[in-house]
Amino acid sequence: MDNQSLKLKANEVRKGIVTATHAAKSGHPGGSLSAADMFTFLYFEEMNIDPERPLMEERDRFVLSKGHTAPGLYSVMAQRGYFPVEELKTLRQVGSRLQGHPSMHYLPGLDMSSGSLGQGISVACGMAKGAKMQNKDFRVYTLLGDGEIEEGEVWEAAMFAGAKKLDNLVVIVDNNNLQIDGEITEVNNPYPIDKKFEAFNFHVINIDGHDFDQIRAAFREAREVKGMPTAIIMKTVKGKGVSFMENQAGWHGTAPNDEQYKIAMEDLERIGESI
Repeated sequence: MDNQSLKLKANEVRKGIVTATHAAKSGHPGGSLSAADMFTFLYFEEMNIDPERPLMEERDRFVLSKGHTAPGLYSVMAQRGYFPVEELKTLRQVGSRLQGHPSMHYLPGLDMSSGSLGQGISVACGMAKGAKMQNKDFRVYTLLGDGEIEEGEVWEAAMFAGAKKLDNLVVIVDNNNLQIDGEITEVNNPYPIDKKFEAFNFHVINIDGHDFDQIRAAFREAREVKGMPTAIIMKTVKGKGVSFMENQAGWHGTAPNDEQYKIAMEDLERIGESI
């Protein structure tokens, strides 16, 4: 897809995030919105996937390690054709396939049930190592939050990935600088993130997570790297696209009310018209 098409699709993904969390009256819009461009690129350009064959053996795997941003993942999956967009309005409801955190037991197309922070990257490492052992050429992608990397398990997994030279693994860190309690520098400063991953024998790429040229170039570079995993550290804006949510930690896990929903959708409509 060209950049304009990707931007338009990402804007639709953001509308889906706002719609889903508004309907549920709960959920996590902030970090879903910051990762919407990355979700869009992964599902519409980067990954080898097929919504008609969600369990095809040769598919690339994706693990949402920061599982609370399920609204973003669900929204891009709906746009990609895994299920009807209208189903986003069932988020977090009893009996819905769209639970508060992704569950592969309910929704085809999910490769891991996630939610407990720090664990997703470990499973992604296992998938990547398994592919190596079985001589499979699928790639594994996992998305972490910058607050999540305060978890020790993340670095145990990183040590494993570097030691086992998992060049079929791409770890993406959504560096929006905010977690539930505020700025990550104030809670438990993980900076410098890039140097830490380099110390664990990762090839590291720093990008603007809202720039599709930079996103595309990063994944192209990652595919050329041999003998070590890649970490893409993407600088993003929490709540991206919704005026009153941007860079506000309070929107980490708060759903918009009716009035806020109207304003948010108007914001996104204007963005769509300007693309």
